[in-house]
This record gives sequence, C-alpha cells and structure tokens, in this order.
Amino acid sequence: MASTTPNDIRVTARLPASVKDTLQKAADLTGATLNQFMVQAAVKEAQEVINKEQVIHLSSQDADRIFSLIENPPVPNDHLKEAIQRHQAFFSEKD
Repeated sequence: MASTTPNDIRVTARLPASVKDTLQKAADLTGATLNQFMVQAAVKEAQEVINKEQVIHLSSQDADRIFSLIENPPVPNDHLKEAIQRHQAFFSEKD
C-alpha cells in the first residue's frame, strides 16, 4: 500500500466554463497555475471566515469598558448569588 502525503490529497469541483475562464485569467495575471491560484484563494477565504468566527473585534471604548469591569467587577447582585449557590450545590452533589 502506498503511503500518502499532504500533496496526494485531491479535491475536485464542477464549475461553469465562464467561472473556470475567470479563475484561469486571474491565475495567469498572478503568475500562478490554476490549481495554485484556487488553493491560495480558498485558503485566504477560509482564514477570513475562521477569523470572523473566532476573533472578537472591539472599539477602544469597548475594550476599555471590558478591562475596567475585569479590574473593578461590580458587586454580585441577588441573582448572581443565587446562581453561585445553585452551582455549588449541583457540583457538591456529584462528589
């Protein structure tokens, strides 16, 4: 059985000729092969999607507010105190 390397993995896609022509033109303009261009474009888009889902962007005003709340947390209200008690009771039962 032959061993596989990351370069052995193939992905195929069916697309209209006009889309292929557009991709080929862009690849030619960048000096890349069609395959290289498609992989680079797909990776770039994937990284943007991941970044949008995993990174929180805050204004400086919002960041200042969060850091202020971390450094100076508000006094727990009755609802938080009750939630803490329920949490402690739930996990003490499992011990």
